[in-house]
Amino acid sequence: MAKRLFDITFASLALLLLSPLLLAIALWVRWDSPGPVMFRQQRVGQGGRPFNIYKFRTMHPDAPVAGLQITVGQDPRITRAGVVLRRFKLDELPQFFNVVCGQMSVVGPRPEVPRYVALYPVDLRERLLSVRPGITDLASIAFRDEAALLAASSQPERTYVEQILPIKLQYARQYVRSHTLWLDIRIVAWTILAILGHPVSLPLSHDHSPKP
Repeated sequence: MAKRLFDITFASLALLLLSPLLLAIALWVRWDSPGPVMFRQQRVGQGGRPFNIYKFRTMHPDAPVAGLQITVGQDPRITRAGVVLRRFKLDELPQFFNVVCGQMSVVGPRPEVPRYVALYPVDLRERLLSVRPGITDLASIAFRDEAALLAASSQPERTYVEQILPIKLQYARQYVRSHTLWLDIRIVAWTILAILGHPVSLPLSHDHSPKP
């Protein structure tokens, strides 16, 4: 109950206070390239239920059929506005609407597409899907430069599935096992610091360098 109250309060205040920024970004996305302002993609939510996640569009409209479901390095599908929005995670702001609607939390394991959820270990899948997915989590902070890491791999999707995803699942399992409202507040603070370029020391440490 406390977590849901925190989610609704935080998301509602964020949408209210950031409304001028949201409008400015929407106009910029529309002006920068043809296509819709919002990008919707099906993700797997609490209890395994699919839902549409909302983001500001950062790629050209044909991107979903023109490449992988992960972003690799200087992906040519990314628009000019998209480069900046992704750098500062501004494309994620519309997910506060997902939070208000009850599909997501401010903090929780990041929701994956069905293709990757199908690869979760059976004994872990039910546990991770027992909570609402979040806008940010420990893995989001640890892998804030994920696209650059994948660009160093000759087989980026294989690297994601075999090396990065298992570590993300470890972070998610740790969160589900021990999450508290205080931890959520700390993760929000760590996320802001990471976006601003400050080093963040997380409770779980890994070597995040993908092998070629």
